[in-house]
Amino acid sequence: MNRKRVVVTGLSAISPIGANVTETWDNLLAGKSGIAPVTLFDASEFTSKIAGEVKNFMPEQYGMNPKQTRKLDRFSQFAVAAGNMLMQDSGYTVTEKNAERLGVLLGIGLGGISTMESSHSKLLSSGPNRVTPFTIPMMIANMGPGHIAIAVGAKGPNYVVTSACASSTHAIGMAYTDIVMGRCDAIITGGVEATITPLGMSGFTALKALSTAHNDDPEKASRPFEKNRDGFVMGEGTGLLLLESLDHALERGAKIYAEIVGTGASCDAFHMTAPREDAEGMIASMRRALQDAELTPECVTHINAHGTSTHLNDLCETRAIRAVFGKHAEDIAISATKSQTGHLLGAAGGIEAIFSVLALHTGIIPGTINYETPDPECDLNYMGSGSEKLNPEYVMSNSFGFGGTNGSLIFKRYDG
Repeated sequence: MNRKRVVVTGLSAISPIGANVTETWDNLLAGKSGIAPVTLFDASEFTSKIAGEVKNFMPEQYGMNPKQTRKLDRFSQFAVAAGNMLMQDSGYTVTEKNAERLGVLLGIGLGGISTMESSHSKLLSSGPNRVTPFTIPMMIANMGPGHIAIAVGAKGPNYVVTSACASSTHAIGMAYTDIVMGRCDAIITGGVEATITPLGMSGFTALKALSTAHNDDPEKASRPFEKNRDGFVMGEGTGLLLLESLDHALERGAKIYAEIVGTGASCDAFHMTAPREDAEGMIASMRRALQDAELTPECVTHINAHGTSTHLNDLCETRAIRAVFGKHAEDIAISATKSQTGHLLGAAGGIEAIFSVLALHTGIIPGTINYETPDPECDLNYMGSGSEKLNPEYVMSNSFGFGGTNGSLIFKRYDG
């Protein structure tokens, strides 16, 4: 069977460094950090008091009315806002004829954790009869893609992939596969997350996963692959892509940002939270993506790394890249964009897929900020000197998550 080619025809983002894709990308290339003191709740008693919050988010600016937003958790508000922007950017018009061939497939790690907290608080203070009837519809993760479908009229497959911090990468890979197999003509995919809440922050604090050394200088806190890294920084937001079969995109005269050519996934089968120190699962994920794309390792010249700023993740990802790419690893430009956005958890793969696509579309590879003191065990090119125009042809984007889940995507510059 001849595989359908799949292209990216739309992008949208709401992130700690921008209210849309253009602002996010411009601030990324400029090296601007989105990490600041937490304002969404009182974090004064927390050992980590900083996060990558979406600033000044007002749903009505994205086409939502107050009555609608009261029934949506923050993560669903992000999803609908980005979904509206995505359709505008892609120029995709949903009709009665094509609606059933347009799906929505998102990666979401935790869903409506804020609604869970507020409803539980209401239960304890006022009893079970005072909990809002919208509690469950606001909380469950599949309402993110569900509300996008309602907003745009997409009647194709609609579901969520939840695989911790690899959720969005896996969702994009599955959306790509569905189009390759001819099940859909186009799919809205990527991820969304809004977990900067007392429960979310305290849970990761208890795991000793968050940075605590930079509460007074938050922009310096996320420092992937750097010797003095001390943990990741929570982020929130969304990154969505419209994937479309090439034939369908050409037929409607769509603009094309890039092509997606490979996906890979694996599991460490090792530990709840820690990766294998020999990086076996990460290696398998990257190799499977290369195999799926029918590429040799030398074809990839840029990687958007998972790069969380935790000691073990960055060390293992470096080992995995060396194992997969051999001597060529030293020639790969590796970006760790969580240094600026923080870690968007289930949405990380979505926003980083956008950065990968735009690196191909513009030729510019983002830098990694806060890379000041090299770690002898992390000895590759992490773009610590800033963004640079290197015109990559193939880009790999990696995501790894709790439970030992791993995902990799490969995008290609679109040349017709």
